[in-house]
Amino acid sequence: MLRIAVPNKGALSGSAMAMLHEAGYQQRKESKELVLVDPSNEVEFFYLRPRDIAIYVSSGKLDIGITGRDLLLDSGADAEEILQLGFARSTFRYATKPGTAAGPQDFDGMTIATSYEGIVAAHLKESGVKASIVHLDGAVETAIELGVAQIIADVVETGTSMRNAGLEVIGDPIMTSEAVVIRRNGAPADDPKVQQFLRRLQGVLVARSYVMMDYDCRVEHLERAVALTPGLESPTISPLHHEGWVAVRSMVAAKEAQRIMDDLYELGARAILTTAIHACRL
Repeated sequence: MLRIAVPNKGALSGSAMAMLHEAGYQQRKESKELVLVDPSNEVEFFYLRPRDIAIYVSSGKLDIGITGRDLLLDSGADAEEILQLGFARSTFRYATKPGTAAGPQDFDGMTIATSYEGIVAAHLKESGVKASIVHLDGAVETAIELGVAQIIADVVETGTSMRNAGLEVIGDPIMTSEAVVIRRNGAPADDPKVQQFLRRLQGVLVARSYVMMDYDCRVEHLERAVALTPGLESPTISPLHHEGWVAVRSMVAAKEAQRIMDDLYELGARAILTTAIHACRL
């Protein structure tokens, strides 16, 4: 069986399990379940702390795992990302009290508090900065107020919590993160079970990003209509009973669907419908 690590809690957990469910895999119903066997798909899921997943995968005990890019890099584990999943996106930034520093070039001799010591240490080394790092597990915003550090490094989504703590974000982003599928470095890239798993997740990503669009169009307007809905390869076109009309079916980007429907209507297309895609293979 393919052995897969899944986050057991936090922001990654719910979205990861939802995606796996959409991909046709069984998922646990109780949070106390630590292992779930899906015999029909020949997969065994292990629900682990997100920070530990990269370590388990790099050890070879588990074949692949779902975790955050930030957690993978912070762990220093011998593992690599093989698929981006598009959720749990975040940006990692430095912050401090106004007037303290403008960026890493001013950090020499200062102390930085963070929950991601590995990422910060690597970034400081790359930037040629000599600063101390204090590891804290969460709520790093209070480190400056309590005099533990002059700078903090943490995940920033909207920046609201930073501003509420009287801090400002400084410098360029250290990194951007999102949920990713990882495997051990050196693991066979052509493992058929892993490839099937990745195809299923890729199918979910496409299904979430596209809709199927159907419409009727006059033949003389067909080329212009097809230019609006080229599809992934080409649209399906079928003649209608009424002479001079055709039915067109094509995949279009979900975020562009309403605009495309407006343009098609102005072109003379009618019976324009969109339907959700629940699964696909490209």
